[in-house]
Amino acid sequence: MSNKTIKVALAGAGAFGIKHLDGIKNIAGVEVVSLISRDLEKTKEVAAKYGIAHVSTDLADSLALKEVDAVILCTPTQMHAEQSIACLKAGKHVQVEIPLADTLKGAQGVVALQKQTGLVAMCGHTRRFNPSHQYVHKEIAAGRFNIQQMDVQTYFFRRSNMNALGQPRSWTDHLLWHHAAHTVDLFAYQCGSPIVQANAIQGPIHPALGIAMDMSIQLKAANGAICTLSLSFNNDGPLGTFFRYIGDTATYLARYDDLFNGKEEKIDVSKVDVSMNGIELQDREFFAAIREGREPNSSVAQVLACYEVLHKLEEQLA
Repeated sequence: MSNKTIKVALAGAGAFGIKHLDGIKNIAGVEVVSLISRDLEKTKEVAAKYGIAHVSTDLADSLALKEVDAVILCTPTQMHAEQSIACLKAGKHVQVEIPLADTLKGAQGVVALQKQTGLVAMCGHTRRFNPSHQYVHKEIAAGRFNIQQMDVQTYFFRRSNMNALGQPRSWTDHLLWHHAAHTVDLFAYQCGSPIVQANAIQGPIHPALGIAMDMSIQLKAANGAICTLSLSFNNDGPLGTFFRYIGDTATYLARYDDLFNGKEEKIDVSKVDVSMNGIELQDREFFAAIREGREPNSSVAQVLACYEVLHKLEEQLA
């Protein structure tokens, strides 16, 4: 695989699929050759814009293409595990957007099949790749910083079913299995220590969407660090996820790819990696792992522990 162009099928031409297409444009030796999405006309439009020859509304059509080496799945959460398994069974490397699955059983199924096939299978836990969080990770690895507490707010205004572009969505998003997954994984990853205690409470269930719109999660790592995570779909204010790392030597505030100290002074993270775009860096890791025949950072095996915690939290909430 060393010098050959890696040919990719991308499923899901929504907000996140576009982010991947934009990131991949900057990566040499990779070509998106197939685009899959539900709405054929919209898919054709996006494919024309990005010069993608093959379009389909069915993933199976793309998996049948011999030239396809790898698949990136940016499809609804409920389809992730099943589609990841279909890709591996077809002999394709796969990167699935977060979350890996919406049940522990689904996640375990993907991990088991990856072990059997030896193909590269990774999950889009983007926070591992954002330059802001990478900067903190390197400080920890160098022994200059230890997390005492992470304080995280994941806030959206989603009283109706919309995607990141404000367009109507065909599926219901999930605070626990999607949005909490980012922080549960990042906390254990940054601490380099497994989560040994987890607790959750949730607010009222929305009458139309059928999900809790507010949630609070507490985590403790084996090394003693704690994490407090507040999630809401009710927040009519700044949107997104904001991380406060409180440590023994510093305080850091991470907002996506940007990083600040506790006094709100910006920290230059432009030299942390080859790009300032977390999604592009995530894709670079996927393709590098395929070329080098190795396990990627954020492999399905590495993130399984996160889904074990989410499963326990779901049982608590039930």
